[in-house]
Amino acid sequence: MIKKKEKIVISVGGSLIAPNGLDVNFLSGLNDFLRNKIKKNLSWQFFIVTGGGRVARDYRDAGHAVIGKELSNDDLDWLGIHATRLNAHLIRTIFRDLAHPVVIKDYEMIHKAQKPVVVAAGWKPGWSTDYCAVQICEDYGVSRIVNLSNIDRVYERDPKKYPDAKSFDEISWANFKKLIGGKWSPGMHAPFDPIASRKAAKLKLEVAVLRGGDWHNFENYLIGREFEGTRIF
Repeated sequence: MIKKKEKIVISVGGSLIAPNGLDVNFLSGLNDFLRNKIKKNLSWQFFIVTGGGRVARDYRDAGHAVIGKELSNDDLDWLGIHATRLNAHLIRTIFRDLAHPVVIKDYEMIHKAQKPVVVAAGWKPGWSTDYCAVQICEDYGVSRIVNLSNIDRVYERDPKKYPDAKSFDEISWANFKKLIGGKWSPGMHAPFDPIASRKAAKLKLEVAVLRGGDWHNFENYLIGREFEGTRIF
């Protein structure tokens, strides 16, 4: 009897892959963690969606410095998209022996993705990688997204500015959308963007917001134990 695949989308923030240059420690941890999970349970299938992070911001700042004015949203989007693709190709290279041979970057095409690791990147202007992660859930029958970034959970407001900000262990999509508003812009800082949130709510997905790099905590979430983070549902 063939065991049904346990599918999960991992949205990896660009701030984890390349916060200020490439973070080899994080990449090594991701490599070890997923390989161990797959080795122990061959039914796992991980879809990894990569963000752009600092790389995109560096290119944005360089463009602004040269032309002396703010870049258009379209240009900002394309710089971010190509940054996500560069990061995605690095991740696919790391998992070459386990990964689907093509990085998903055109979401009008559904791949016959059978490998235990599938890597995806940004698509086109107007689509954040959060939205791409939700689209993968719809296209490949996935119900959960783990959102790994440099924040540990969802807060009612920025905890760096407001140390007493309330945090959430769980929050409904309706209440989460009230927190973040309804408008998305390139480079927006939010645990999960508003447009993606609307679609995730419609599809009844679960998104877990976790701090990236804490692999024990990630393991706890995957196997249904208590974890540090926020579950949006």
